[in-house]
Amino acid sequence: MMSPKMLERALSLSARRGAQVTDEGDDDNDGDESKTKKHMSLALRATNYLTRVGYLWPCLVLCLILLLVSSLIIHSRNFVCISSASDPVTRMRFFGYEEPETDFGSLGVPWCRSKHGKTVEWTSKDLLSALEEFVPIYETRPIKNNMYGMGFDHSFGLWFIARWLKPDLMIESGAFKGHSTWVLRQAMPDKPIVSLSPRHPEKYLKKGPAYVDENCTYFAGKDFVDFGSLDWGRVMKKHGIKDMSRVLIFFDDHQNELKRLKQALKAGFRHLVFEDNYDTGTGDHYSFRQICDQFYIRGGGHSCFKDSDEARMRARRKKFWDKAVDINELCGPGEAWWGVRGQMRDDFNHSNKAITYTDHFQNSRFVESVLDVYWELPPVAGPSLTHQTRYDPARALTPIVEDGRLMNRDTFLLYHMSTALQFVTRWISDWLAYCLKGLVPVSVPSTFDSYGFNKT
Repeated sequence: MMSPKMLERALSLSARRGAQVTDEGDDDNDGDESKTKKHMSLALRATNYLTRVGYLWPCLVLCLILLLVSSLIIHSRNFVCISSASDPVTRMRFFGYEEPETDFGSLGVPWCRSKHGKTVEWTSKDLLSALEEFVPIYETRPIKNNMYGMGFDHSFGLWFIARWLKPDLMIESGAFKGHSTWVLRQAMPDKPIVSLSPRHPEKYLKKGPAYVDENCTYFAGKDFVDFGSLDWGRVMKKHGIKDMSRVLIFFDDHQNELKRLKQALKAGFRHLVFEDNYDTGTGDHYSFRQICDQFYIRGGGHSCFKDSDEARMRARRKKFWDKAVDINELCGPGEAWWGVRGQMRDDFNHSNKAITYTDHFQNSRFVESVLDVYWELPPVAGPSLTHQTRYDPARALTPIVEDGRLMNRDTFLLYHMSTALQFVTRWISDWLAYCLKGLVPVSVPSTFDSYGFNKT
């Protein structure tokens, strides 16, 4: 029989051993629980987390993420292809220009004054209606890729004027492959044409498409005679023309337009069309647009000061438009900006003559004294539709077609597809001008209309 003291010591020892066993058991349980947590699924963890914090905030975060993704998808077209080859409108919007198409004419569009302040008879509705008619005609052109020749816009302008005037005889100086001859023929199917060109269009048939008209008298190749040297009295007699207002002249010969104007006045012609009417600082000959670029004319005149508003605007636009002209390109020695850096160019830039601003000013006054009407055809469409990146619209009028809503869908798509390539290469490069003179002695010029067509 154990004594009370021995029994007490035994019970105390047993209690301590039990406590150690319990602690070890707890440690083992903790280890197992830790292993269980490590292998717990993501879904279970998310459920536990949501149980503790609630569902409101995670739902809000998820909605915000979905909203952001949706917004990026919807507006993705405004953020892609930001490079030198991308759409300039997209690029300008990307860099903070909200409505780049609204800056047409922001650098000025000099408008030749007429002595009577007359305007043309047609309206924008007439142009738009004629444009829809011209699209399917243009689709049938024999020369699909008229590189270095007229594109869609000037073809439309020439066709529109010829059809509006309905002349009895059409004369062209500079035929190239014959595209302009074809355009005139589409406007007036039964009227005779006289064509002057150093090289006969038939010569181009050996290398590709060209157009030779059966009802056309050619002064071309070996028979070439320059417009200023031809005996026009004899030509008019041959075609039975007694009223010179029934004749339309089309110049696409890259000659000094002031020279051609004086030659036309001398011959007694009334209606003239100039295709290559280049803007100031560009082109290979002196043009109506250059002549009428004067300080006293709205939209005309320039400053060669390199810290001017114009200089900053031109430098900024140079980043977006390949053919934009900055102040360094516009201004020549002595801050001469008129013509091309103070020069009056002629004959495909083979003949250049430096002129003073006084000479340039007097040329403008002379042109103004013989003009009855001056008008420029706007670009047919803006860069958001044509995707051209070459020519800066800041020196052009607002386009005829500002967006696809102005034409029916099928017609616009046809027009867009058929001319996309030519728009890329031939948009707002120069202008076209049309003129009228009365039957009076050479020394007394009478009324003289000039309609300029913005080449696009």
